[in-house]
Amino acid sequence: MKLLIAAAGLAGLAACTTATTPATAPEAPAMPAPDAASLSAIGIGVSDLAASHKFYTEVLGMQYLTKFNLSYMDEIVLRFPGGGSAVVLMEWTDGSDRTLGSNGIKLVVRSPDPAAMADAIKAAGGEIVRYPEAAPEVGGAIVGFAKDPDGYLLELLPLG
Repeated sequence: MKLLIAAAGLAGLAACTTATTPATAPEAPAMPAPDAASLSAIGIGVSDLAASHKFYTEVLGMQYLTKFNLSYMDEIVLRFPGGGSAVVLMEWTDGSDRTLGSNGIKLVVRSPDPAAMADAIKAAGGEIVRYPEAAPEVGGAIVGFAKDPDGYLLELLPLG
């Protein structure tokens, strides 16, 4: 199952690039065996842990897994109900300055209805950068973009 999720994720990422394909594309590496290394989670810094938790659970539909209170930060770990990699929301509590949302980070979210997800983000006061629609630059695939409360880019794609 993890291998199928990883393959679907790689296919989605490949479909979302705006770069042109070289005339002789290099051969893709073989997919790792199911018991090989995998990406378990990605952490993003947030300015308001409670607000981000609410956005990712109530607007995007992720589920709470656990919370960690460390000496320098608090973290909430979330994942979509169907599984896959988790998102760790991290709020620094040590007073250190952090640059959020402008670090070139993009979270790619697959949804049964990307347009409905975009509508939910907008209704919650979020920014829609590009409403999900066919994008000629990626062969007509449905692609949308929104931003979370800290300005992180969310790429909205259909499941299949």
